[in-house]
Amino acid sequence: MKSHTVPMKSVRLLIALFACLGLMGNSTMSYAQRGEFGAFGTSPTGNFLAGRQALNQLDTGSAASFLVYATNDEWDNYTIVERAFGALAANGQIDDADTLARHLLELEPDYSLAHLLVGTVALKERRYASADKELSAVGLQDFIGITAAVLRAWTDIGRGDFNKAMSQLDDLSSVGLDDFLVFHRAMMADAVNNLSAIDYMARAYKTDPLVPNIVSAYVHMLGNAGRFDEAKAVLDAYTAQGLAQKAVTSLYEPIEQHQLPGKYAADIAAGASEVYRGIGAALARDGAPDVAMVFLRLALYLNPDADVVRLTIAQLYEQLDQYDEANAIYDAISPRSIYKPEAVVQLAANLDKEGDRSEAIRRLKNMVQIEPDNIEAISSLADLLRFDKQFAEAQPYYSKLIELSGGNHPGDWLYYYLRGICYERTKDWPLAEADFLKALDLRPDQAQVLNYLGYSWVDRGENLDRALGMIEKAVRQSPSDGYIVDSLGWAFFKLGRIDEAVSVLEQAVHLEPNDPEINDHLGDAYWKAGREREARFQWRIAIDVDETGDVTERATPKLEHGLTGEEGDSPS
Repeated sequence: MKSHTVPMKSVRLLIALFACLGLMGNSTMSYAQRGEFGAFGTSPTGNFLAGRQALNQLDTGSAASFLVYATNDEWDNYTIVERAFGALAANGQIDDADTLARHLLELEPDYSLAHLLVGTVALKERRYASADKELSAVGLQDFIGITAAVLRAWTDIGRGDFNKAMSQLDDLSSVGLDDFLVFHRAMMADAVNNLSAIDYMARAYKTDPLVPNIVSAYVHMLGNAGRFDEAKAVLDAYTAQGLAQKAVTSLYEPIEQHQLPGKYAADIAAGASEVYRGIGAALARDGAPDVAMVFLRLALYLNPDADVVRLTIAQLYEQLDQYDEANAIYDAISPRSIYKPEAVVQLAANLDKEGDRSEAIRRLKNMVQIEPDNIEAISSLADLLRFDKQFAEAQPYYSKLIELSGGNHPGDWLYYYLRGICYERTKDWPLAEADFLKALDLRPDQAQVLNYLGYSWVDRGENLDRALGMIEKAVRQSPSDGYIVDSLGWAFFKLGRIDEAVSVLEQAVHLEPNDPEINDHLGDAYWKAGREREARFQWRIAIDVDETGDVTERATPKLEHGLTGEEGDSPS
């Protein structure tokens, strides 16, 4: 997913500042009142250790459950309460985390993250004075402090004091976050209908013209000002780069119809949510999933309509194989959301990873019925059908992709190549060959296509010299690809160049030692070279590693009789 984010040079500084924090991990499960639960594990220490381990795996539900139980017996143990607080926040139980945050501040009045969360809850509830008080307790010495300072500016906007908000951001200019701050200046100006909003956003756009949230916010502002031609030009410049983030492309319709798209941030909380969303997405990309989860949960708390945040949260769960958590989030996205198709595609991919390919295919078929022109859903469906060896069923979906894309762009080589595989597997060679040749016409140096067509010609005993040249070209481009190296060895075998075949196929087996087809080929080459004991040994390996039975059926008779008949024929 292409997440909305902040400019990368600002992000790097923010992450560097974050490194000085000893922040918590992640966790989950709803917090209830202290003393409401009995013992969950064998001891508070056991619950704490189990919760900490769950946090390391981003199993936020289990983590919060264990850690909240641990607080029942260790209510005044700062370390345990702090971890439970972090776990609840990471799971999105913000109101419950708020309760623990207030207790943490009794134990440690200077705990910055607790002040930040309590202030965020107050901001959400439009208690701007209380929010400002909590946030002002956080110093500017670290990452949390910078976040708090930007949120304080949003509380000033909530109170209608635009000049004070700008002054707050001015105080941050020395930190070197101007690119990040100018976006929020624009958002704040827009929130109070200040005419400087478009000028600020134009500056942000000039610096980062391909960042989706900047493009989207700029188009909203231009459209609301009636500057539809300029707004469309911004959209065109974005899509011309091959980008297709839904929050951006969905603006074409209102802009082309000269309709006001409305404000990018519907209210103060939604604007403040952008602080957490941008930083959270950056942290997610840069290897801090636990803290990223807390920030993204706070973003969603402030703006519950931000489905793009839900997608990012789900992807964080996927990073550590928490597929059930991720899929629950994808399922919960409304069918009316512009992000629902992307959610279904991701959910299907997770189902497939978990071994439920039939359900993944069913979900994608339903989505394609609803959105018959959705390229991402069609592509995912076609690929899953192909992986499932339903080649005839996959063919029409690849044809649909070719129809939707136009079929003549360089990137369309992939659709022809994959459809060609489906034709070849269903034994419709003329159509397969035509697709492979079309793919090469669009991308002449594509190694996978060169290899597949070359290997197919070799296996069929057709165009052997041309096939050898194609495969040699593919090997030069991908010398470490065992399957392509195998194709070269097999071409030598078919051409009767046995010594070369043995040498190359030995290299292929070294690159892919557990592939039955490659081991079988090497066995054939050994036999032709007069190395019969080694040939049988190689055929035995091929049978042992064969999971489908296709190679076993071919190799088993060779164990007893060796190569016989056409099977061993090769040109002299």
